[in-house]
Amino acid sequence: MSETPTNTLQYRLDGPEDAPVLILGPSLGTTWHMWDRQIPELSKSWRIFRFDLPGHGGAPAYPAGSVTELAERLLTTLDRLGIQRFGYAGCAFGGALGLELALRRPERLASLALIAASPRFGTADEFRQRGVVVRTNGLDPIARTSPERWFTSGFAAAQPAITEWAVQMVRTTDPGCYIAACEALATFDVRGELGLVGVPTLVLAGSDDEVTGPAEARTLVAGIPDARLAVVPGASHLVPVEQPAAVTDLLVRHFSSAWLPAFDSTTGQMAVQAPGAYPVQAAPPPVAPFAEIGPAPVVPELPGRQDPYDVGIKVRREVLGDAHVDGVLSSADAFSGDFQEFVTRYAWGEIWDRPGLDRRSRSCVTLTALVAGGHLEELAVHTRAALRNGLTPVEIKEVLLQTAVYCGMPAANSAFKIAQEVIQEETTPQE
Repeated sequence: MSETPTNTLQYRLDGPEDAPVLILGPSLGTTWHMWDRQIPELSKSWRIFRFDLPGHGGAPAYPAGSVTELAERLLTTLDRLGIQRFGYAGCAFGGALGLELALRRPERLASLALIAASPRFGTADEFRQRGVVVRTNGLDPIARTSPERWFTSGFAAAQPAITEWAVQMVRTTDPGCYIAACEALATFDVRGELGLVGVPTLVLAGSDDEVTGPAEARTLVAGIPDARLAVVPGASHLVPVEQPAAVTDLLVRHFSSAWLPAFDSTTGQMAVQAPGAYPVQAAPPPVAPFAEIGPAPVVPELPGRQDPYDVGIKVRREVLGDAHVDGVLSSADAFSGDFQEFVTRYAWGEIWDRPGLDRRSRSCVTLTALVAGGHLEELAVHTRAALRNGLTPVEIKEVLLQTAVYCGMPAANSAFKIAQEVIQEETTPQE
């Protein structure tokens, strides 16, 4: 067990102290206990390092708003323990962390397994909407529906104790940290960088996973140069919990045969390890779940200094949502196109991106200005934006009460009607 400063993660270690380190990364809403049934077998050959996301499993609630920040916290934790190189297996959110490590710190990674993972998890709108629901209603609605997303119906019915354990895991998570993790997934997108993953990779998916299933797994395998695919029958999203024996066997096979030797940055060469330095088992015969997939796509060069338009379109999407922005831009024509470019470049790229005010404050100012100017046709979209930017319905109410004093009762009355309708729509959990 561990003490946890703000820039590290809560962790535990199992297995021989002199064995190579294998890290197991959790899914959003879970704790390191999701890997309990893999530990007895994996800890025979590896030093197993498990960690909790911030605010999960009783870990200190220090929110992290990006996958990059969480990866840095993980590396800081490992540095304090003197762990330099490791294998890594991550489920869902944990898989995003694995991809981040493979792309940003490849010299630390010996081998990788991605479980129920994706280079892009759903859409930014979906995760920001989930954050709005949690901010308004707490985690209970998410907790109650988690078994439907995580397990097949047959497993959930046959294993009521595990189903209840899953509900309680989510219910006891810190809401602020959960919302921050949703924001991290909303901005995570490495589809154009998969060809840069340079370690042997196992991509594993449950056959019945409707969150990140075989389709997302095949996208990963098609993009990562040295990747193999395994589809586990009769499993949904939390494959290690639902099919523990199959997952354990696949991980043992992969990490026993795909552990890269260390990279020497001073010589630019791979060091040749002495026999026995890493666990080695006889190569197993081919098994049905594995399938080799074709070469990686060509990765485009990253641009240099960003144009204000590029910054603006990113901010505009983050604040207003992809669906709204796509609708506005698709309806633009030769007459209105220049205006939409002007709005994106200057309003969103120059003003909304300025560091002097945070987005919550900018939403308060915007709502007030719209009511004051009588521009109620824009109020609905900016009420949604305010919720996405972190304002609660109570705070939006206070902003509109303030406008009633300084902008007039009739304007505030109309604004309340619009905002009330939007808030009810956006904060009602989807069953």
